[in-house]
Amino acid sequence: MDPRIIACTTVFPADAARLLVEGVAPHALALPAARSAENLAVVAPDPVVLGAEVVFGQPHPDDVCAAPRLRWVHLSTAGYARYDVPSVRAALAARGAVLTTSSGVYADPCAEHALAFLLAASRRLPECLENQLGPRGWPDAPVRSRSALLRGRRVLLLGFGAIGRRLAALLAPFEVDLRILRSRPRGDEPGRVVARDALGDAFAWADHVVSTLPDAESTRRLVSRALLARMRPDAWFFNVGRGATVDQAALLEALEARRLAGAYLDVTDPEPLPPEHPLWRAPGCFITPHTAGGRREEPVAQVEHFLANLRRFERGEPLVDRVI
Repeated sequence: MDPRIIACTTVFPADAARLLVEGVAPHALALPAARSAENLAVVAPDPVVLGAEVVFGQPHPDDVCAAPRLRWVHLSTAGYARYDVPSVRAALAARGAVLTTSSGVYADPCAEHALAFLLAASRRLPECLENQLGPRGWPDAPVRSRSALLRGRRVLLLGFGAIGRRLAALLAPFEVDLRILRSRPRGDEPGRVVARDALGDAFAWADHVVSTLPDAESTRRLVSRALLARMRPDAWFFNVGRGATVDQAALLEALEARRLAGAYLDVTDPEPLPPEHPLWRAPGCFITPHTAGGRREEPVAQVEHFLANLRRFERGEPLVDRVI
């Protein structure tokens, strides 16, 4: 393949930046003035992107639409909602260009984070931490009586992308009874597939509802007031997908009325969640600040994922994590 112009809109630390420079050779690496180290930041339009054939990072959607030579956009995130719009889709289709994400980078950390949520809820770990930070009593009897096993529980998994598949694999040793909402079932799911119009019964069935759903037009507020109302008072809700997929006001109401055992949230709407927001104080609600996908090696993993896809691009092979 002839050398290409590759624009990168992400600012990486030194080790990841060095890996990127070395890995893209013999292609030309172009660094726009509009770059950001923040993974979810929207960078400003930049003329460097307009001249590129490949873009890695988080380019402005207007540049994606306007870049005349663009063949491939590889996002540094798993989410792609700001690009999943008619104008971007049409522009990519007109050039025969594709868009891929870094979902594979975040599958393991997000799945492990979700598993940690499930185990913390089952083993009542926050209660013990609150006791240690507060009265430092010895509430062994009430904590033991409220503790449960994860093994054999009924888990409803909303979404079966890279994160959902990895979480299902991590749950396998616990022998959970797994049901799965998947937009396009393939027959390889490790549990019963639930149709969207049957979610009410699935929410009523589950001990744990875990959302890994992305933000898309079809998923916004999918976890609705009606579905939350079907959950049992001893059931838990978990979200490591996107906050916009949940009717957050309905979730808050259910928690305050104690119609749920509780919720573990890594994502909210909005983000950052304002300090005065009532979710911070809702009974049984535990929040991590959108850290599920994080790990020390994240920048290097992002670059490695892009470079592996670049090799496929060079050979004309199908790209991993293609969404458009």
